[in-house]
Amino acid sequence: MNVQSLQERYPLLISHMKKDGYSGLYISKIEREIQRILLRADEKGWKSYTDVYLDYTKTSQSSSYLYVKRTILGAIENFETLGINPGNRHRHSVLKMTGYDALSKEFKSLIDYYCKSEKNRGKKETTIYTESHNATTFLLALQKKDMDTLEKITEKGVLEIFTGQNGSPSRSYSYKKNIAAVLNACVTFFPQNLCVRVLSYLPALRQRRKNIQYLTSEEISRIKSVLTEKDSALSLRDKAIGLLVLYTGLRGCDIAGLTMADIDWLNDRIHIRQQKTNVPFELPLAAVFGNAIYDYLTLERPKLDHPEIFLTQGHPYTKLQRGSISNIARKIMFVAKIREMAGDRKGFHLFRHHVATALLGNGIPQPTISRTLGHTSPASLDSYLSADFPRLKECSLSIERFPLRKEVLN
Repeated sequence: MNVQSLQERYPLLISHMKKDGYSGLYISKIEREIQRILLRADEKGWKSYTDVYLDYTKTSQSSSYLYVKRTILGAIENFETLGINPGNRHRHSVLKMTGYDALSKEFKSLIDYYCKSEKNRGKKETTIYTESHNATTFLLALQKKDMDTLEKITEKGVLEIFTGQNGSPSRSYSYKKNIAAVLNACVTFFPQNLCVRVLSYLPALRQRRKNIQYLTSEEISRIKSVLTEKDSALSLRDKAIGLLVLYTGLRGCDIAGLTMADIDWLNDRIHIRQQKTNVPFELPLAAVFGNAIYDYLTLERPKLDHPEIFLTQGHPYTKLQRGSISNIARKIMFVAKIREMAGDRKGFHLFRHHVATALLGNGIPQPTISRTLGHTSPASLDSYLSADFPRLKECSLSIERFPLRKEVLN
């Protein structure tokens, strides 16, 4: 928030609103708010328009009153920071609020330090966002219990956040783990072991694993059939994408982002930078899906100068989004007449899972499989191991020593 810029330029905003037909009452509200900001910004220590809004929340709990304030402040912020005038009397910019904005000064400093330190350590941005977001909601919940500093946090307050009405856990293991990651990163930043004390209040939660759905050999056979048949109801684009995922296990986001420059046709290689991990990745361009991609490019793809290989099939032609990739997976399974029950998983992750279990079944070493799937951590393969049924059966114990009554097996 630049107070000096606002003072010099706000007459332009008022002039524009008068010309655009805004009511005199609304214009006067805008002007009064600007005058309030100019007079009290230094005294109140406001650094942003969010600070101005939060000052209102201390004196009123009326949602309609606060919404009007957010609307007014949003219009002023857009004008002062972006040079955007209000569109017309029916369209106003609303000041955007986040959980972080509502945090106390100490809690904001904790989140800020975590984000900066973990970014310097090279942690992925997606991980930093998830962990800081979970920690923000946790701290905000404590703040609503009048615990706005680490020193004020009590074990009872922490446990109430993690406990549901019936006494069972209301938060997941991953939620607690993300909060712990933020607090651990800030241990040295806060004196007197304040973060360590809050860490000790976090409850012990069991990590739950869901049953993983997988593709049966019959389902794989049907999928291969509709992806290779000339007369199937699938487009060349959908066939190419389906074969590419079925034989490589590429993530949907990487399929959507695949560009012309990523394919080395001369050396039969695909070179990408994975969107999830930002790590370079190379895989062979096999004929089974390479030919399908070529057919799509030469026979079906619109002749447009887009860098992405796979485009939408209707105007305006654009790159595929993640939702489009999911729709293609569902379409393939619909045409193959598989996984038709409610609750059946239908995404391309099943194809990725198939690649992993097929390699496991053929005795391929786990590190090789991890590299094939583009994993950055060997632990990422653990969920696939649970579907390696031939080897799981080898670990089973005989129940011959524990006879069962006949009716149990009937």
